[in-house]
Amino acid sequence: MFRTTARRRALVLALAVLGTTSLAACTAGPGRDGHRPGASAAPADPAARPDLRRFYGQKLAWRPCGDVQCAELTVPRDYSRPGDGKTFVLPVAKAATATAGKRVGSLVLNPGGPGEPGAKLVEDGVADEIGKGVRERFDVVSFDPRGVGGSRPALTCLTKDRTEVADEAPLYPRTDAERAEALADARAQTAACRKASGPLLAHVGTDDAARDMDVLRAALGERRLTYVGWSYGTSLGTSYAEQFPRRVRAMVLDGAVDPSLDWRQRVLGQSTGFRDAVEEYAESCADTVGEGCPGGTPEEIRTLIDRLLERTRREPLPVDGSEDGLDAAGLVSALSLSMYTPEAQWQGLSEALRAADDGDGTKLAALAAGEDESPDTDAGADSDTDADSEETAETAGDVPEDNGEAALIAINCLDVPHPRDAQAYWDALAPADEAAGVYGTSGVTSELVCKDWPAGTQRPHRVAAAGVPPVLVVGTSGDPATPYDEAVSLARQFPGGMLLSFEAPGHTGYGRDACVDEKVEAYLVSLTKVRPGTTCTP
Repeated sequence: MFRTTARRRALVLALAVLGTTSLAACTAGPGRDGHRPGASAAPADPAARPDLRRFYGQKLAWRPCGDVQCAELTVPRDYSRPGDGKTFVLPVAKAATATAGKRVGSLVLNPGGPGEPGAKLVEDGVADEIGKGVRERFDVVSFDPRGVGGSRPALTCLTKDRTEVADEAPLYPRTDAERAEALADARAQTAACRKASGPLLAHVGTDDAARDMDVLRAALGERRLTYVGWSYGTSLGTSYAEQFPRRVRAMVLDGAVDPSLDWRQRVLGQSTGFRDAVEEYAESCADTVGEGCPGGTPEEIRTLIDRLLERTRREPLPVDGSEDGLDAAGLVSALSLSMYTPEAQWQGLSEALRAADDGDGTKLAALAAGEDESPDTDAGADSDTDADSEETAETAGDVPEDNGEAALIAINCLDVPHPRDAQAYWDALAPADEAAGVYGTSGVTSELVCKDWPAGTQRPHRVAAAGVPPVLVVGTSGDPATPYDEAVSLARQFPGGMLLSFEAPGHTGYGRDACVDEKVEAYLVSLTKVRPGTTCTP
């Protein structure tokens, strides 16, 4: 599949798709300049602004990097002060696949996260997985958003002692002591991020990333943007469509985030989605995995999971090479992250659950760390300065090779309004527990990291994108991370929005099913509309 595998711990999992143009009640539409309330003021055509011309006028200097081409895009760090000399330099990669005489333009992709680097997606060969009809007509392009991956500067929450704050809060903090512990953990995480990346935290929001994408469009020589975004990439695409509706040629938003939901609605919807997905695993394991299931019946699998949750609450399971072992949070992480692509992940989950039932948590710990496909390690160097210094996290040596978790937290906490009063989180625990059990309460506690985060300007709202051409939204019926109802809602919010339904478990649809691929690619190539009620079934 095209979307990169989710690789984050469970206690930040709910943040991963909270929707960076979100959340709570509706607000007014865009201002007279075409931007939403809270976005940096700008003329209708930013390229016409004298202080932005040097960015919009830049030419990409392509160079070979493996089988594709790479370049760098320079964008202002602060669009309200683009002449202050502070910038982000963003990696860009292109697979030049268009055939002479058939070329339509560039197809820009975003793999999601937030925190997933796009350039690596292209370098790893995503163009080879896209249909011939699209490859013949488009050069496939992606980039690392500001603060992410190879961006210079890049985000990190590593402090100078090279440690990350541990996620040790209980899944459901009930007592005053447990809640104090949860708050302390969240505050420590926030403090670490401020210390390591303080000067960047106000400048990594999705609206600014969408403006960067318009600079990229211009640098690619495209009059209008053709775009596919998965998961968080739907938030990035929605922001672009709202800010630049008449610069969209075609837009596919797969695994949709509804920008009109508040933080509690998003947590509840997503955590319920993961609970339902794990239940589907129990029900359908035999059909997907066969004899490798960790139980002979759905009830046996449910009982095993419940037994492991109770066991890991009391004492972590041993894990090879680890002094900490696998606790209940790690188990929830392993279960949740294994719901993204059932056809690829349920076999490994089944083996890990069997091993855990025998007392070995090593395989589940690997799944919780996102090592189901390939191990990820954070091998960054120290951060030598504090948040008050403009040198903080400015050099590549201060940032781990994979800074996805730091980017995930930073972008979502900036984009999504969160309560400053801890009581709001405690009040959300009981409803979340009733609706989704440990998936719900862990989702609520994961939000605490945003409680004391620097405030952004975003507010929940319905899409305001007058003049945008028909946008195609893909919704997967059993999507745990971006529930199907959000795709239905987002499609309705776009003027002329189209919904393509995929009846299957797992996260997103494009790249997983031939029917979905055919309809998405007909739209990308020929702008073929998808009729209301269109559904694909594996």
